[in-house]
Amino acid sequence: MGAPDRRITLPEGERQYHIDLAPGELAEHILLPGDPDRTERIAAMLDSVELRRRHREFSSVTGMLRGRRVSVVATGIGTDNVEIVLAEILAITHRPTFIRVGSCGVLREEIGLGDLVITTGAVRLEATTRYFVHEAYPAVADYAAVAALVEAAARVGRRAHVGITATAPGFYGAQGRPIPQLPIRFPHFAEEMASQGVLNFEMEASALLVLAGLAGCRAGVVCAAYAQRTSGRFLDADGRRAAEEGCVRTGLEALLILAAMDEEQAAAGAPAWHPGLGRP
Repeated sequence: MGAPDRRITLPEGERQYHIDLAPGELAEHILLPGDPDRTERIAAMLDSVELRRRHREFSSVTGMLRGRRVSVVATGIGTDNVEIVLAEILAITHRPTFIRVGSCGVLREEIGLGDLVITTGAVRLEATTRYFVHEAYPAVADYAAVAALVEAAARVGRRAHVGITATAPGFYGAQGRPIPQLPIRFPHFAEEMASQGVLNFEMEASALLVLAGLAGCRAGVVCAAYAQRTSGRFLDADGRRAAEEGCVRTGLEALLILAAMDEEQAAAGAPAWHPGLGRP
């Protein structure tokens, strides 16, 4: 083996530089919240916890849920953080499955506060993924992950909408939110996105979908509607807690469903999962 590429920042030993995790410490089914404080709330939903770690804003938990090993790794805010987390997870796992659980602002009147939005694809408004793929490259969710999330939302009893997300590089001007002290270039941006069929704004999905896809991994995204951009309404603290719980439980359930899908596919010797597998 030749000398390592000097452009790569290599951690000392096997522990990764930012997330501070080593091989074997993560499961192959991974939930990705943004908020690091959300990790401990998710840990309380697991049956047992074998590992807790926090380094900088990256908080991680690995444990068991209904006989399946799962992990939770917080990405923080933005696609730049997602790139860091994905690169380091890929270095210490085999072929992980990712489900992002987050919050969003919705652009359609029929989507209520607290509802879930399951992403089929994302508009790449951010710049991070341009360093990996052509600007025309699509950010597409794995079809099985979308199917698992739809099923999971039904099992958990959450109303879910399925469609296109826009991943913005910021929260205010980048999503057309006015800032009294600053000019913004696109004050009608939310209306423009809505006219093109976009369901919601968030800040991480496109990077996850592009990078996971490039690595040959499955990824899906589900977000709870915290803000209704058409009316200007926003969930209060109790509403956000309830919406977060519903979103997280949907994400966890989807990971279990995907693991079961894998078993059905393997048992059938099928090249890909489809709804007919496992039926008599």
